[in-house]
Amino acid sequence: MRLTIERSALLKALNHVQSVVERRNTIPILSNVLVSAQGDSLRLTATDLDIEISESAPAEVERAGQTTAPANYLYDFVRKLPDGAAVKLDVSGDDPRLFISAGKSRLHLPILPAGDFPSMPSDGFETRFEIEPTELGRLVDKTRFAISTEETRYYLNGIFFHTVEQDGPKLRAVATDGHRLALADAPAPKGATGMPGVIVPRKTINELKRLLDDAADMVEIAVSPQKIRFALGDAVLTSKLIDGSFPEYARVIPKGNAKKLKIDNKQFSEAVDRVATVSAERSRSVRLAIEKDKVTLTVNNPDAGVATEDLPADYSDDALEIGFNAKYLLDVAGQIEGAEAVFELADSGSPTLVRDEADDQALYVLMPLRV
Repeated sequence: MRLTIERSALLKALNHVQSVVERRNTIPILSNVLVSAQGDSLRLTATDLDIEISESAPAEVERAGQTTAPANYLYDFVRKLPDGAAVKLDVSGDDPRLFISAGKSRLHLPILPAGDFPSMPSDGFETRFEIEPTELGRLVDKTRFAISTEETRYYLNGIFFHTVEQDGPKLRAVATDGHRLALADAPAPKGATGMPGVIVPRKTINELKRLLDDAADMVEIAVSPQKIRFALGDAVLTSKLIDGSFPEYARVIPKGNAKKLKIDNKQFSEAVDRVATVSAERSRSVRLAIEKDKVTLTVNNPDAGVATEDLPADYSDDALEIGFNAKYLLDVAGQIEGAEAVFELADSGSPTLVRDEADDQALYVLMPLRV
């Protein structure tokens, strides 16, 4: 195998694929990236056996072939090369190394046989559709902050994608960790209606987000009961799904919360951030005392002090005191696109619904804390 490729094209592809590789592997070849040269392109592939990412880049291929090399060393070396450098990759004869050169810089890396590199089957995808990258990115951004990190409840360790009928077919994304819930809808693309509900793992979501940041064309999605595949331009991300049942999330979305609080979202988030300075590390608890046209935020930590702040608000119902985790409030505030956040409340012990007046296709549920 011998080829020449422009440094920025190689770096972009390496940047996308190498992040899948686990730094510590008991299977040596999983630390490597598969390097394949054919025609006028180079294709790089990496996997951790649950996720596989491959991406192609234009290259001048002098001799076709493939090999595998350590992903982190290859990425770090290319990253440190000067912009505009022409990078040459060469595997010759019986030399068990990949030779990389650019200008006066040279690197030899050990290789492992390409035939030993595991591949993920690409069959069985029964549902296929296309979606705008901005629309898919919105569904991911609006919900991924609520993904659980608690490994014992593994079925919450991802985003639940499915279709629903609500003023027409919708593609819905839902995430929850049991303390908060985030939900976002988008018009269901042609071909998505009736797709099986699937839970896409957190690591896959993070890799997808990285790819979406650079995506310009439509995203092709293929779904099977066990796998999901995203094709974004020159990149393809394939992932196993979480094998479990997502909970009946609709049961925790409150329907009769009659008390409405409207508050300036920027002022509110900044105030929460300030008073949370002295909050206890474990609970991060902040109390909201809500009365007519005013909200008082209070954090009382015997070890660190007391912080309070008053904010104007639009509220005309009975006075109410309720507590929340400050981080959860800030996470939701970070998703509000409009000037005001709308809190729909019932009492101090019931879930609170938060809406964004600028986006009626998203909602958030927060469970209260005792304060």
